[in-house]
Amino acid sequence: MSTEPEKLEIADELIAERRGDPSGKLPDDMPKWMSKTISGIDIFSLWIGRIVCWVTIPLFGAMVFEVIARYAFIAPTMWAYDISRMLAGALFMLGGGYALSKGVHIRADFIYRNWSVKTQGSVDFFLYLFFYFPSLIVFLWMASDFAYLSWMRGERGMDTAWMPMMGPIKTCLPLGVLFLLIQGISEILKSYYAASKGRWP
Repeated sequence: MSTEPEKLEIADELIAERRGDPSGKLPDDMPKWMSKTISGIDIFSLWIGRIVCWVTIPLFGAMVFEVIARYAFIAPTMWAYDISRMLAGALFMLGGGYALSKGVHIRADFIYRNWSVKTQGSVDFFLYLFFYFPSLIVFLWMASDFAYLSWMRGERGMDTAWMPMMGPIKTCLPLGVLFLLIQGISEILKSYYAASKGRWP
């Protein structure tokens, strides 16, 4: 039996997380304005991710409380279902920009990883410029209107007897889109650098 360790296939992981440390040094041949913009946005997204991850604590707390109350004391709550889905939605939307900074959004890596870095960068740049930003700008406008109307009308959830205010959770939608747009600026700059230099920053 061979004692030689197996060689790990890490291509997907390298693609998924090119820059694990957003404060890491960027290439010397990158323009200062570009490196400062990328670093600033990546650090911003990192801090948003660190803050938003705390939402998991009240989310898990509400679900555990509901399970114990329901099955141990036969006393289900009116609020746990609404709280858990609202917090899960907030976590999903507000963490989108952080997830993008880490490269963990869905991608057809089995095709992408076989391309040259210049091709990867060119395709990414094209997609960000012509699809990502236009669609998210429209989405931001619609989501902002969606949240504004919810606050103005005093909208309440109608799924349970608790009937919570819907304004706070609906506000997470435009905020999440805004964070995605901000991180998108960093990603399109990285893509441009990769397309022009043949290596990822």
